[in-house]
Amino acid sequence: MLEFLRRLYRKHWLGIREFKFTNIFPSARIGKGCTIASYVEIGDGVVIGNRCKLGAYAFIPKGVAIGNEVFIGPRTGFTNDLYPKAVGEWKVRETIVEDGASVGSGCTIICGVRIGRNARIGAGAVVTKDVADYEVVVGVPARPIRSKWMPGFGDKDQEAAG
Repeated sequence: MLEFLRRLYRKHWLGIREFKFTNIFPSARIGKGCTIASYVEIGDGVVIGNRCKLGAYAFIPKGVAIGNEVFIGPRTGFTNDLYPKAVGEWKVRETIVEDGASVGSGCTIICGVRIGRNARIGAGAVVTKDVADYEVVVGVPARPIRSKWMPGFGDKDQEAAG
């Protein structure tokens, strides 16, 4: 009953579009207008900003903070400990994804990194270091291919007007 009431609150009062089979811990804070696809897990104490989209099978563990208007592609996984072990204490390291960033499908984000404003992560990349604002990174490990990318660059509307 309690889970039903939580889902009802998220849907009707926060405007969150949540598909079936999600696992959202009660202490996670999710902003207004988010879309959460099926089979997404949002861990304990995770903070997600407003108007974010989380693709199917995304894994977001404790220690991750996501800004506003962020896209997390399907099957993207974040880690929260550099040296995890089955027995003993974990050393959770914080990962920050800033406003407007886009993380492509199938990416792995190693804990302790900062993904800057409006940064773009190519599909399948493994992010092991910080990504600067407006930077585009791809590959394993992720390397920059373009810096100072600007929102709207390469959009169809801009090309038609130009």
